[in-house]
Amino acid sequence: MESVKQGTDALFILLGAIMVLAMHAGFAFLELGTVRKKNQVNALVKILVDFSVSTIAYFFVGYAVAYGVSFFTGAEALAAKNGYELVKFFFLLTFAAAIPAIISGGIAERARFGPQLIATAVLVGFVYPFFEGIAWNQHFGVQAWLKASFGAEFHDFAGSVVVHAVGGWLGLTAVLLLGARAGRYRKDSSGKHVMSAHPPSSIPFLALGAWVLAVGWFGFNVMSAQTLDKISGLVAVNSLMAMVGGTLVATLMGRNDPGFAYNGPLAGLVAVCAGSDLMHPAGALVVGAVAGAIFVQLFTLTQNRWKIDDVLGVWPLHGL
Repeated sequence: MESVKQGTDALFILLGAIMVLAMHAGFAFLELGTVRKKNQVNALVKILVDFSVSTIAYFFVGYAVAYGVSFFTGAEALAAKNGYELVKFFFLLTFAAAIPAIISGGIAERARFGPQLIATAVLVGFVYPFFEGIAWNQHFGVQAWLKASFGAEFHDFAGSVVVHAVGGWLGLTAVLLLGARAGRYRKDSSGKHVMSAHPPSSIPFLALGAWVLAVGWFGFNVMSAQTLDKISGLVAVNSLMAMVGGTLVATLMGRNDPGFAYNGPLAGLVAVCAGSDLMHPAGALVVGAVAGAIFVQLFTLTQNRWKIDDVLGVWPLHGL
C-alpha cells in the first residue's frame, strides 16, 4: 500500500505541475492580447525563454536556497519514492517561474531581452526562494516568532503573498525604474498633459490567456496540498467562487470593458489563494468581489492619475 500511495502522490503533484505549467501559456496569451501588434511575437518568445531560464536557476540554486535540497546525487536516489521529490521540484518551479512572468506583463514593450533574462535568473535563483523559505520552510525562525508573538503562523496556502504579491511588488519596482513607454504620457502643442491610448491589440487572445490561467489555477490552488490524502474540495469551490465574484464585480465596475471582465476572475483567484483551504465559499465569493473592485479602481488610478505605465496591471492584480 505504501508504494501505491507514493505513486499516487507523485502522479497527483505531477498533474498539478502540468496544470500550472499550462498557466504560463496563459501568461503569454494575456500579454500578447494586451500589447500592440508589433510586440506580440516578442511577448510569446519572452515568456517561453523566461521559463527556461527559471528552470535552470531554480534547479541548480533556488530550490536549495528555499528547501535545502540538492539534486547533485545519483539518479537512483532521485528516483526514490517514485521520483516524488523531483516532481515536487517541478511543481514548485512553476510557482517560481510565475514571478518573472508576472513582472514581464508590467514592463512589456520596453524592457531589453538580455537584461530581463539576467534579472529572471537572479529573482528565481535567490530573491523568490528567500521569501519562499521563510513562509513555507521555517527559515530564520520568522514563523516560530509569529506563532510565539501572535498565536499563529503566517498562513499562505497557495501563494497569494509568497508568489503573487512578491511578483506584483517587484513588477511595480521594475515599472517605476524603467519608466513609461515612449509617447505614453506627453504634452500636446498647448502644453497640456495627454495620455496616448494603447488599447489591447487582440481581445480574443487576451480572453484565451485569461481562460487558460483560470483553468490552470485550480491546479495551482488544489494541488498545493502536494499529497493526495490532503486534497480538499473546499479549495476547489472557494477558487471557483472567488473567480466568479471577481468576474461579476470587475465587469460591473468596468462597465462591460472586456479587459476588466477578463482580469476580474484573475484578481479573485489571486486573492483567494492564501486562505482557500480555510474560508467558507460565501466568504470566498466576497473576497473575489473585493479583489475585482480593487483591480478596476487601482488599475484606473495607476494608469490615468498616477501615470504608472503598468501595461497588464500586474501591481493592482497581483500585488494588492
